[in-house]
Amino acid sequence: MKQFLSANDVTDVSALVKRALEIKAQNLNGDLKSPKVFNGKTIVLLFFNPSLRTRLSTEKAALNLGMNVITMNADQGWQLEFEEGTVMNLDRAEHVKEAAQVISQYADLIGVRTFPTLTNREQDYNEFVMKQFVKYATAPVISLESATLHPLQSLTDVMTIDENKSTARPKVVLTWAPHPRALPQAVANSFVEWMKKTDVELVVTHPKGAELAPQFMENLTIEYNQLTAFEGAHFIYAKNWSSYYDYGKIITPSKDWMVTTEKMALTDGAKFMHCLPVRRNFVVSDDVIDHSNSIVIKQAANREFAAQAVIEDMLINTINN
Repeated sequence: MKQFLSANDVTDVSALVKRALEIKAQNLNGDLKSPKVFNGKTIVLLFFNPSLRTRLSTEKAALNLGMNVITMNADQGWQLEFEEGTVMNLDRAEHVKEAAQVISQYADLIGVRTFPTLTNREQDYNEFVMKQFVKYATAPVISLESATLHPLQSLTDVMTIDENKSTARPKVVLTWAPHPRALPQAVANSFVEWMKKTDVELVVTHPKGAELAPQFMENLTIEYNQLTAFEGAHFIYAKNWSSYYDYGKIITPSKDWMVTTEKMALTDGAKFMHCLPVRRNFVVSDDVIDHSNSIVIKQAANREFAAQAVIEDMLINTINN
């Protein structure tokens, strides 16, 4: 891969998932060895918003490969300008044109994490910030989450479903869940995008008005009745997202959509998934997330191995080219 910004950058999703699972097995067996050619390579991780799992898992993955890791909280005091042709006479002291090129002198790979504005839909869905970095960086770019997509999380989700499925073609339900804040659509968009590239029966359930962007809704099975959607499911993935059409606005209803034991009883012993962090007893009840069928911690642990598979693939590509 030359870039890792979405599922469309991956030639063979199943092969990448297989490699991530191989890395995990090697790690658990204590025989994880990275090629010496990776030693001394450097990855620079830029976070324009806070992160726990993405930051730690990507740092650990790079260290597993013998890389140098430089992490920068780019939201703290470093004001970048992204607009073309602007007169920089205000608070932004550096343009992405120079910044991305300079960072590329220090890095073999660049990871960028940015959030949407949730006010300017056109700009967010054009991936303005991420595209500006890709445009001016001379090193390959990995998305650590963008305005509309979270490919590292979704690769992890595919990997987690693959290793925990009990049937060849499981029924996977993505359910909207309540949240007191307006959240991006990135995880939901990305999950749908990646699920469409795997052999699963995907059902998306949400209240009316919570439809995702048209490019993600195409050819989806949509069920507005959450209870109907849960019937016979093998995996329940809960996630909140704000409105696409009334852009960035909080969607109500709320309490009726929390994932509960009663709802999970409608499934075929479904595993519960969530990307974390999660609001207990608002998004999901304690007895569901603490149940043995909850695989949220396993899911989070897999972030390391998914990230390592991506970094490895991209390093190999840079070395070979």
